[in-house]
Amino acid sequence: MATGAGEFEAIVLAAGAGSRFGGGKLLAPWMGGVLLDGALAAAFAAPVGRVIVVTGADGEAVAAAARAFAQRTGETERLHVVHAEDHAQGMGASLRRGAAELSADCAGVFVLLGDMPRVPHSVLAPLAEAVRAGAPAAAPLFGGQRGHPALIGAELLPGLLALTGDAGARNILKDLGERLARVAAPDDGVLFDVDERGDLQG
Repeated sequence: MATGAGEFEAIVLAAGAGSRFGGGKLLAPWMGGVLLDGALAAAFAAPVGRVIVVTGADGEAVAAAARAFAQRTGETERLHVVHAEDHAQGMGASLRRGAAELSADCAGVFVLLGDMPRVPHSVLAPLAEAVRAGAPAAAPLFGGQRGHPALIGAELLPGLLALTGDAGARNILKDLGERLARVAAPDDGVLFDVDERGDLQG
């Protein structure tokens, strides 16, 4: 599927129902916009050609929010929105849908979660450098914990098309062991996500 000769791309997983949140999570107010804006800002700040947003629950509203953000920030041409019909099966289904849109020569894909609005942009280029230098994948590390986003290199992209369940690419990264490049993150934004409404204060 991938030769790795082309650009990096990004997938923003924005398909979840946010049931613990009470629904409508990605459209909740955040920093003068909506929660999804934080993940989109990181995706567009990454060294990528395209940003693929995968919608599911609240699909039309989430797609509209993504397009509005891209328009406000002058990134309309880099945005590509797709819908995961089987999103209820879990994160694996959504990531599989996004991976199906990757270019044939994609060098690797940043996988961002729509409910993680504080990813430090400064960690993105070092992740790309690690994969360009030969690592099969790279992920940020803060306080001894692996965070997001992960950058999955070209050789691993075919595995994304076979994902199931709700673990996303976790098992792919786990199987790499020490081959996974770990990049120090400047703050806990690589770990912070919004699950419940109280988390919006974070």
